[in-house]
Amino acid sequence: MQRRATTTIQVDDDLIMRPANTTHTNNLLEAFEETWPEVSRAMPWILPEKDIEPQLADFLDETERTGRVGRMHHWILIRPWDEAVLGLLGFDRVTRSGIAEWNLGYWVRSSEQRRGIASRAIEAALSWLAELEPVSVELKVDPNNAAGKRTVERTVRRWKGSRCVAGDSAITVAGVRTIHECHLIEIRP
Repeated sequence: MQRRATTTIQVDDDLIMRPANTTHTNNLLEAFEETWPEVSRAMPWILPEKDIEPQLADFLDETERTGRVGRMHHWILIRPWDEAVLGLLGFDRVTRSGIAEWNLGYWVRSSEQRRGIASRAIEAALSWLAELEPVSVELKVDPNNAAGKRTVERTVRRWKGSRCVAGDSAITVAGVRTIHECHLIEIRP
């Protein structure tokens, strides 16, 4: 598998994806606070009983370091004309299917949802990842998240992917355990 550093992706005139790093901590924290508790469902590693800012700073520091060497790729979704943080999208290696090399996850702040931001960012990120070599990507979705499920299913159709029941896994968020559905797509240059 080839590796490359995470780079900026200009999606369109209304959306730019910048590599995640600690310079975005405060703006991302503000966006998280607007969207809590949805953030905890999208990022179950956040411990709500602890101060979120250091957890977020640690996450951004790690994603910047691993992004430079191509081990993970995370982007802050930004509206270019005012630098507003719209969300976060990333690829990591936490997969459950036994097939995929990457897991794709995303989150869009509540005030910016239902505007196609997630779909446009996902398409751009998958196209970026596909530039080097064929690769398998896993997408997980909470079946109770109707909007997220529609976004994932649309992406899976677009990339001719499929449902992967073997990759379903339980995720605990705020003490509630939910089986998340797994989908796989193969992307090619």
